[in-house]
Formats: sequence, C-alpha cells, structure tokens
Amino acid sequence: MLAKYDTIQPTKYSPEVPIYVGKAVPAGARKGDVGLNNEPGEVLYKRLKEHAESIRAAESLHLEDFTCRYLVLDDIWIPLGEALVITRFSPLWNNLIDGFGNHDPGKGRYAGLRPRWDTLHPGRKWAMKCKERTESMEQIEREVIAHLKAMTG
Repeated sequence: MLAKYDTIQPTKYSPEVPIYVGKAVPAGARKGDVGLNNEPGEVLYKRLKEHAESIRAAESLHLEDFTCRYLVLDDIWIPLGEALVITRFSPLWNNLIDGFGNHDPGKGRYAGLRPRWDTLHPGRKWAMKCKERTESMEQIEREVIAHLKAMTG
C-alpha cells in the first residue's frame, strides 16, 4: 500500500493528506491468489517506479516535489488497508482526478476517454491516444480548488 504527498505546492495539493493511495499486489492477487506466506517481492518497487515515471512524464509536475509513504503488509490485508485509507482521506487523485494509477490500455482500447489526471497533467504518451474529454484543464482545476477548500474548510 502506498500514499503520495505533494510537499512543495501546498496551495495546489495539501501535504497534510495523501493525494493518492494505491496498492501493489503480487501477480495473481486479482484472481484470488493472495499468496499467503510468500516473501515480499519487487512488486512495491515496480509500482512506485511506474508512478514516478507518470509524474516525470507530466509536463506540469516534478518528481522532487513529492514524497511517498508506504506500508508493507501481508497480501491478504492490502485491499482492506487501501480501502480504509482512501475512505479516511478521500485522496484527490483517487476520487476527483482519477487515472493516475492507470496503465496503457493497449491497442484497440484508445477509444475510451482520456483520464482526468492526464487532462490536468498531460504528458503520458499513451493517454494522448485516448479520446479527449469534454471538460477542459481549467474546469478540472476549478474543481480541484473547490475540493481542497471543502477538505480544509
């Protein structure tokens, strides 16, 4: 389980709460193979590396502006931990600006809408192949500001 924090731009994203919470589960976990008693592998490192690549690709973000906290759990507890942290903090990139954790959907699936995250933070090449959203970057930015005001109230 991992959480990302923006530490440089407190007016845009608050450093007190995570802006993204995700999980890194071993292969087979989505099909119920939770791998009880397996040693932790490189799954978490690989997922963090993918997230770093997404931030580096974004034209409006800088990796050095972010910190990450992670917790290594037995595989069976990972989905519960992720759900609890998302419920408690309502991270911006999980709820309002979805798409940060997405992978390239692959050939033949680009007819779907571009993730909101990629509209706000363009740069991932695969996302540019997806269908453009109706809402603009400016509209999404206004929603972010309203969301953050509501959170800090």
